[in-house]
Amino acid sequence: MSAYDVDPATMEPRQFARLVKETPNSELQQIMRGDHRTLYLDGIFTRMATLFRPDRAGALDAVIHWNIGDRPGGGADTYEIVIADGTCALSEAPRGKPRLTLTVGSMDFLRLISGNAHPIAMFMMGKMKASGDIPLATKIPSLFDIPKP
Repeated sequence: MSAYDVDPATMEPRQFARLVKETPNSELQQIMRGDHRTLYLDGIFTRMATLFRPDRAGALDAVIHWNIGDRPGGGADTYEIVIADGTCALSEAPRGKPRLTLTVGSMDFLRLISGNAHPIAMFMMGKMKASGDIPLATKIPSLFDIPKP
């Protein structure tokens, strides 16, 4: 199966994690800089709600912005996740004031979301940056059932 032939929103999370791990970096870079980028990012963020662990969130209320870099032509795509009342939802467009903003390159984002990278190591190596509620940034990985490849 080629990485071009998948929709992350409908693919089983462990299968997607294996696909990311087994796909050559050059192919993933082409996807994230080409026509499939929006399909991948929209699919991943749509899937986040199903991977959310309300039992670990407690009474957390937060608007989180994800800035995914390396957009064709420059810049980043911003996705907004709202955690409230034990749920996690993707906003159609960022409109809330974020409690936390995470900024990461597209390749590192794919590795992170598929369980192929450790978030703390990414922070320490400068591959992911956080602004706002830094303690919340360290809690983010525990709020989602991130697959293991």
